Amino acid sequence: FTKAEALCKEYGQTKGPGTTAKPSGHLFFRKLGSLIKNTLEKCQRENGFIYFQKVPAEAPQLELKANYGLVEPVPFEFPALNAHWTPEALAAFDLTKRPKDDTAKPKPDEEVKPLKEPDIKPQRDSGCQIS
Repeated sequence: FTKAEALCKEYGQTKGPGTTAKPSGHLFFRKLGSLIKNTLEKCQRENGFIYFQKVPAEAPQLELKANYGLVEPVPFEFPALNAHWTPEALAAFDLTKRPKDDTAKPKPDEEVKPLKEPDIKPQRDSGCQIS
């Protein structure tokens, strides 16, 4: 955090375009410092009276390859062709050999006759009762 803070202050003091940006004075950065400090103090306090573990001077090298929780990939294989898919059946799907369709011509519009709508009168006796 101190290294990042020093870089932010140096960035704020540089000349050139964008000099109005001062990351070290940003609210996020100011809160981050106190959050890191409080978290470190809490970890040290809890480690001192709960876990009783010494903090190593250097972080141990971690194994980067996980050996649990991962699924081995299954290689994909195409299913076998059905016996019905013969070269003759596949050749039947050739759209260039289709017959000419004469029904593609537009049909003349038919005249729509108006329908007389029935005269519906409101009824009071619908069978519903409110009780």
